[in-house]
Amino acid sequence: MFDLDRFVEGCCQAVTEGEARQATRERLTLALEAPRAVLAALGEPDHAGVRTLYRSDELTILDVVWGPRMVLLPHDHRMWAVIGIYTGREDNILWQRVPDAPAGRIEARGATSIGAGEILPLGHDAIHSVINPLDRMTGALHVYGGDFFAQARSEWEPERLEERPYDLERNLRRFEESNRRLAAGP
Repeated sequence: MFDLDRFVEGCCQAVTEGEARQATRERLTLALEAPRAVLAALGEPDHAGVRTLYRSDELTILDVVWGPRMVLLPHDHRMWAVIGIYTGREDNILWQRVPDAPAGRIEARGATSIGAGEILPLGHDAIHSVINPLDRMTGALHVYGGDFFAQARSEWEPERLEERPYDLERNLRRFEESNRRLAAGP
């Protein structure tokens, strides 16, 4: 059985250990050995959104629910992250900066897909975009090595892949737009 309070406590302890990202990854991997237990504890997702489970200067834990076919543009975090899926699937395009390119341009360098019970660790300099390819909700635990909401970071506009300041409000609106599309039906 997944105990959210115990998980948060374990992650808080992990950030005090030598390799915080690895220690956090181990705790998330252990929790997601039974993704249905995590799903039962957090509840079946019924709308897209971001729910803060824990927040401090050293650590943020989020329950992120991606709406059907939802897309989040390339962005960075400027802190390490460990993402684990408890229901559904998340496709990630991994990006890298193009050396000496104007406007902080990026190019794709790979892709990965994670499903229920799987983990994606990201370094502090990672850039990725996220797609829920399914016609149903995808739920994920996101653990960040810092205050996710206070960190200045970047996102890239979709056509020219030019860097701009990350707009948290614009990205949160994407979740609401996903909910409106879902409510409107096919």
